[in-house]
Amino acid sequence: MKENSTYHVPVLLMESVGGLSVRSGGIYVDATFGSGGHSRMILEQLKGKGHLYSFDHDEAAEKNAFSDPSFTFVRGNFRYLSNYMDWYGVTEIDGILVDLGVSWHHFDDENRGFSFRKNANLDMRMNNRAGITAKEILNSYSEKDLANILFYYGELENSKAIARAIVKSREQKKIETTHDFLEILKPFFNKEKEKKHLAQAFQAIRIATNSELDALKEMLLQATELLKPGGRFVIISYHSREDILVKHFFKSGNFDGIVEKDFLYGNINMPFRAINTKVIVPSEEEIKLNPRSRSAKLRIVEKNGRRK
Repeated sequence: MKENSTYHVPVLLMESVGGLSVRSGGIYVDATFGSGGHSRMILEQLKGKGHLYSFDHDEAAEKNAFSDPSFTFVRGNFRYLSNYMDWYGVTEIDGILVDLGVSWHHFDDENRGFSFRKNANLDMRMNNRAGITAKEILNSYSEKDLANILFYYGELENSKAIARAIVKSREQKKIETTHDFLEILKPFFNKEKEKKHLAQAFQAIRIATNSELDALKEMLLQATELLKPGGRFVIISYHSREDILVKHFFKSGNFDGIVEKDFLYGNINMPFRAINTKVIVPSEEEIKLNPRSRSAKLRIVEKNGRRK
């Protein structure tokens, strides 16, 4: 199993797979296969026993799939985790690992439109077989909706002004390419922080295009149901909104982060036990080798209850 390092470098590899605490013979899920770096290490620790199901809805990722009797590649979005596990007859899993980072492949692919550095068609879909494109969002969403996307997902303070400019521009000419979008954005940012803010704007549209936060919420709920008591949940996040969702859910089992109490006895309902009380981040050495790992945050929890 040769690793395709040009596709994606696995972030926090040792820390995340170590946190999964793989047991020989267990059933595990890698919800974000990519180039297979995390999956490869999980398979090695399974030692030919148990099974690993790895998800990815990108056709390029499927080309990296392994030929191994203990491995199944699932061409699908992790938001449909329960449906796929039911299809394969799996009712419980021992652990799940999720790396929410976007693969290098997506940014480097000139035909996908993920990066402002290359002029390309504004697609931005992780799964180019289905769903609305970034181009359709920019040309059809209301000014208010665009402003909300840029503010909530891109954390841009001038989101309303940018949304107004997008609507004005598309009235004159349809927004087709990353260059078209770039020309609208550039007047709003000074040279000092231009690249950072442009990346935030492109990130916002990408998140909206792929409904990434909604998919994350759906997966979190389904994975919790599938996890055995004592099973591990390992997530690497990169965006502040993602990390807040994960942090709140791991703390309380809901997306508001409010710990609920039993109505009759007042017992605190804690679905998980934190394995790392402090968020794990990449070392300076890893960041130097892989600058795209800089914003990664790793959280590991174990489902409460007695292991069967």
